[in-house]
Amino acid sequence: MFVEAILKVAGFTRAIHSISRNFGSQKVDRGAATLFFVNDEGWALTCKHVAQWISQADAINKKFSQYQNESRGLSASLCKTVANKLGLNDSQTGEMRITFVDCVNQIKNIRFFLHPEYDLALMKFEGFTQMVTSGFPVFIENDAEVQPGQMLCRLGFPFPEFSNFHLNLQTDQLEWINSGQPRSPRFPIEGMVTRFLGDKNGKVYGIEMSTPGLRGQSGGPLFDGEGKIMGMQSRTKHLHLGFDIEDKEIMAHGKIKKINDYAFIHLGECIHVSVLKEFMDQHGVKFQKG
Repeated sequence: MFVEAILKVAGFTRAIHSISRNFGSQKVDRGAATLFFVNDEGWALTCKHVAQWISQADAINKKFSQYQNESRGLSASLCKTVANKLGLNDSQTGEMRITFVDCVNQIKNIRFFLHPEYDLALMKFEGFTQMVTSGFPVFIENDAEVQPGQMLCRLGFPFPEFSNFHLNLQTDQLEWINSGQPRSPRFPIEGMVTRFLGDKNGKVYGIEMSTPGLRGQSGGPLFDGEGKIMGMQSRTKHLHLGFDIEDKEIMAHGKIKKINDYAFIHLGECIHVSVLKEFMDQHGVKFQKG
């Protein structure tokens, strides 16, 4: 149903990779999110919470660099004093590095434009000479084409399987490297439109889907069987169904066990295409409709 559409949408949908570690730890955590380009001028759409996640990396790394500079050559106890002064401890992120996979070359600057109400952001890549994309999205012209019962698909990068990084123990810094796997596999997930989401003023801003959007798919496009954009994955909510099981005895591996099971349905929430188009119009971003 979505084979050709996925190939089309994959041409302009890209992964955002992150590596991070808690202060004082050598354990590196991988993360991912999604964006999709809308034109050849370097404009892209993603979630506001993704843009804020990207932005916080600079502040985290500046504080970590300050710690390294101020603690260089000091004893362990004095290093701890410096860390306390800067508010650093082992329960919080001490370092975070982000890269944009197969987006543009020679990024000099990225500007963010956050929607004041909804989980939506525009990104403007600046200073590049080439975009590593094929084609650009077509947003549906008639917003009423999105209807409950319709089957749609989302595309993103929920499984961060890249390995092109390491912790440089000499400099005590995370680094991107030229070896290892630089990409994560794209992952589509289909679902049925169940309901629309409205704000306190009654404006429809979102689309509820019968299946969850997965972690790492935030900021990825929602599209139909032709690859036309209907929205953007934002978050997943968990509704309690009430079909709960408590202290139920079952036979497992030849033994009687008591189990508990609490039933939830996990529904994806997407930003409606009408909000995407309106926000791009407000910022003078050109895009295709059809």
